[in-house]
Amino acid sequence: MSWKRWRWALLTPRKQLATLKRRQGCALAAFFYYPTLLLDDVLLMEKIMSAQISLRLATQDDLATILSFIKGLAEYEKLSDQVVADEEKLRETLFGSKAYAEVVIAEYLQQAAGFALFFHNYSTFLAKPGIYLEDLFVLPAFRGKGLGKLLLSYLAKLAVERNCGRLEWSVLDWNQPAIDFYQSQGAQLLHDWRINRLTGQQLVALAQQYPTS
Repeated sequence: MSWKRWRWALLTPRKQLATLKRRQGCALAAFFYYPTLLLDDVLLMEKIMSAQISLRLATQDDLATILSFIKGLAEYEKLSDQVVADEEKLRETLFGSKAYAEVVIAEYLQQAAGFALFFHNYSTFLAKPGIYLEDLFVLPAFRGKGLGKLLLSYLAKLAVERNCGRLEWSVLDWNQPAIDFYQSQGAQLLHDWRINRLTGQQLVALAQQYPTS
């Protein structure tokens, strides 16, 4: 590998972007100057630099947007019948006195186009916190523009900054496009693990088995 490639590989993403803006003015030109870059990464940088794509933390003013994204994801996953969330419940659990999760909104040309909802978990093996990605969704009209990759890379960056040991999420086994995308970003599918869940009456029934005195 040439010294230029080594120097580029050692830069943080923010410094890479600053270098591209300073030296080339156009991210696409960097593809020829820095051959280690993937074309998709270059095009994504170009969109960011031209202010087409941006990320921001959600606020209470985004409740309707967040709910619409949740319903959009549920529809895509064929799980709309399971959605009981409403704006008031989201307000209480996301922006109340105790926030149970965080939300990042992705915008394309200043229009809300996708989101990521996540929270911290914990690894006893690593003795470190982790980030669990509950929802990642981009509206159909904005897919293929790099929003999903930007959201995922932001969460990875956040995990590193918060000294987390893991970034984890689940994916439906029939959702091959999502599986392919995640694996292209370096994610591992954990075939030996199965999700266990208690909800509704099953959750209440088990809770009632705990002795009260």
